[in-house]
Amino acid sequence: MSAPGRRAAALRAVLLATLAAACGSVAPGAASAEGEPAAVAGGAPAARPAATGGEVLYLRYCASCHGTSGRGDGPVAADLRERPTDLTRIAQRNGGRFDERALIAVIDGRRAVAAHGSRTMPVWGDVFDAELEGAPHAGRQNLLRSSALVDWLRSIQVR
Repeated sequence: MSAPGRRAAALRAVLLATLAAACGSVAPGAASAEGEPAAVAGGAPAARPAATGGEVLYLRYCASCHGTSGRGDGPVAADLRERPTDLTRIAQRNGGRFDERALIAVIDGRRAVAAHGSRTMPVWGDVFDAELEGAPHAGRQNLLRSSALVDWLRSIQVR
């Protein structure tokens, strides 16, 4: 497959993952939005402990590219023009500093990432806005989602 064909396939996969997440689909073993273990075939809860809010959001929106471990090895990674960033080394790459504001700006789309070229990474702030349209305090909920993601990213940093 040509490079443009691989890129189109990767973008389709990201969009399908986002659509599945928006429709409430959850991968087996993942937690529901409320942090409860998701049901698997037969309705039994998954054996995995409940995930935190940030982890649930990460698994729903980020893992397809960045991988469940955050190391940039998600199922879509091989088809992207640039390998997704290893999110476990954010602080390490920044001299030991974990810049929460900068990360929120990347997540919500206020700050472009050069490696993403013409914005390969979805603008999650726009996705969150669309999902929360009409909800009370949607702007605050959007910020809370981004903050929960950043808290999760802080928790997976290598020491």
